[in-house]
Amino acid sequence: MNILLLCRYSRDGASSRLRLLQYLPVLERTGVHVTSSPLSDDSYLRRLYGEKRRSLTGMARGYFNRVCRMCRAGKADLIWLEKEALPYLPFWLEHRLMPSGVPYIVDYDDAVFHNYDLSDNTLVRRLLGQKIDRVMAGAATVICGNGYLADRAEQAGAKRVERVPTVVNIERYTPVPVTSNASPVIGWIGSPSTQHYLLELRTVFERLHRLHGIRLVLVGATLELAQQFGSVPVDVLPWSEEMEAEHVAGFDIGIMPLRDGPWERGKCGYKLIQYMACAKPVVASPVGVNTEIVQGRDCGLLATSHEQWFSVITQLLNDTALRAELGKRGRVAVERHYSLQVQAPRMAKILCGAAAREP
Repeated sequence: MNILLLCRYSRDGASSRLRLLQYLPVLERTGVHVTSSPLSDDSYLRRLYGEKRRSLTGMARGYFNRVCRMCRAGKADLIWLEKEALPYLPFWLEHRLMPSGVPYIVDYDDAVFHNYDLSDNTLVRRLLGQKIDRVMAGAATVICGNGYLADRAEQAGAKRVERVPTVVNIERYTPVPVTSNASPVIGWIGSPSTQHYLLELRTVFERLHRLHGIRLVLVGATLELAQQFGSVPVDVLPWSEEMEAEHVAGFDIGIMPLRDGPWERGKCGYKLIQYMACAKPVVASPVGVNTEIVQGRDCGLLATSHEQWFSVITQLLNDTALRAELGKRGRVAVERHYSLQVQAPRMAKILCGAAAREP
């Protein structure tokens, strides 16, 4: 079976790498051949993460190549789409360019529909507010990373909705024994687009450092962020696919603070899954799928207010046995539910079923 994958980015883009591209070697071994065609190149991502202006020339080149690829996709058995084919262009144009007679599936790990229906721009809301719903309704299958996204797909009239979590390759993550550390590491991994959630806990980190000697290790944040935490020691490590698991293994506690908003409810909790894969206890805001992961797998603690964040992190710092037990449960949960090894056979079945137009 031949599938055309219309993804957003190359492997440097987290959503494309984790939701789609990491499955390709496993699928190939099952006889499913996937040709990937990213919309944006690596230079676009470097500018995006570097907080520079997007290159209009690069974007235009990406859209032109995408349209050409769509027009030549008639021989594929299935199109595997990440979110939408042509962002910020109307559904009718995107639909007209899709090859007739070729089914497509679409994958979501973020509430991208809110880019349109909650936009500050009235014209965007009017022209594109229902675009993602129409993409979902036309798909043979909609794959969603959490219940918030799945509910939206069902409301949109999707023919079939499958929940597939964002997963790790368990072979790349090694559980690390819990130790008593004179300078405990509170760790976070992400990108510049989500680092602002950390600043809301600045006073909590200052208090924890003063009383417990903690330091922060932030993987994938900007260097400028480190200067905004006052007296707290902060190490900012550059993200790389090769080093991310090793960096996470150096944490004592992994955190995922979020606001409780529509966009955040669409998050898939991947940070938590990375921490859990290294047998690290987690502390997270009870937003969206975070609650399901942390409470459902009993692998960490939830916190809303500043006082709760301080209290639960202090509890973990003072109880090595609790950290070890929560970390162990998290690792087991990843092995059973959040690993590539478990979800890849499901993904192959979903793809084959969509290509065969199974009900």
